[in-house]
Amino acid sequence: MVNVGIIGAGRIGKVHVESICTQVPNAKVKMLADPFMTDATAEWAKNMGVEAVTKDYKEILADPDIDAVLICSSTDTHSPISVEAIKAGKHVFCEKPIDHDVKKIQDVIDALKDSNVKYQVGFNRRFDHNFEAVQQAVVAGKVGDIHVIKVTSRDPEPPCAEYVKVSGGMFLDMTIHDFDLVRFLAGCNAEEVYVEAAVLVDPAIGEAGDVDTAVITLKMENGAIAVIDNSRKAVYGYDQRAEVFGSKGMVATGNDSASMAVISNENGVTGEKPLYFFLERYMAAYAKEVKCFIKAIEEDTDTPLGVMDGLQPVLMGLAAKKSLEEHRPVKISEITM
Repeated sequence: MVNVGIIGAGRIGKVHVESICTQVPNAKVKMLADPFMTDATAEWAKNMGVEAVTKDYKEILADPDIDAVLICSSTDTHSPISVEAIKAGKHVFCEKPIDHDVKKIQDVIDALKDSNVKYQVGFNRRFDHNFEAVQQAVVAGKVGDIHVIKVTSRDPEPPCAEYVKVSGGMFLDMTIHDFDLVRFLAGCNAEEVYVEAAVLVDPAIGEAGDVDTAVITLKMENGAIAVIDNSRKAVYGYDQRAEVFGSKGMVATGNDSASMAVISNENGVTGEKPLYFFLERYMAAYAKEVKCFIKAIEEDTDTPLGVMDGLQPVLMGLAAKKSLEEHRPVKISEITM
């Protein structure tokens, strides 16, 4: 049994509490920390089976019985808490992104160099059953040499402007998942990024200094071309699709829905809309990624997504921002540590 502490009791922290308590039998949430811990959250945690709650995450780091921590706090705390946890000898699962500043990610890389700590970054889409099937088909050679990768990622509704102001922008908040997915499907890093983007959904997002609609083109190290299309608002639900086209064929996956039933009658042919948001679509993926993290601890193996996998999508996101600002393709090598 691996004892874990979870830092952050917001939406994603609660997702991990629930998934571990209900779907990860060889892990136990010993403590949950949040500076804004409320009586209601504490009661909820107790009912889920969490042993203790605190407002000070340092209690988790100081507890000798806690083997690993999940960092689910605000983005600006991810890298400093990562370094603290590594120095405390705790294995670390860190929600994306490690940081928006590559120099602070380097601090985490440096802290890991002389440690035996396992470090995993929370890019859950790699653990989705649909995207795993696409990647496995590619690895098995069923599509041959990769020529084109297409990823569609559209949220059902936009975030509020106040969130946008602190999010790091769409490329580091939303598209960062798609950047990691492209790397996963291609089996390599990107070399160059080019962006066309606009504010077409909510003027308040533009006023906050961000965009809400984008098409991103990437040149990959293996020669493939990848295309990501993003929107902050798809009125029909959470649109998450991927396709890999190659010299021997194509593999593609559509959206999950409540059922695959299709009604055909005189009024037309209709089916279910996609599952509405990421909690419905990816709950099983959240549990699977933590299972893999716990397995790496128990078996002393590498985690499936290490610190360098956390770095690359941030570099891609920063290159995308630079491309939009300067209206040109930007090489990943231009984004320096």
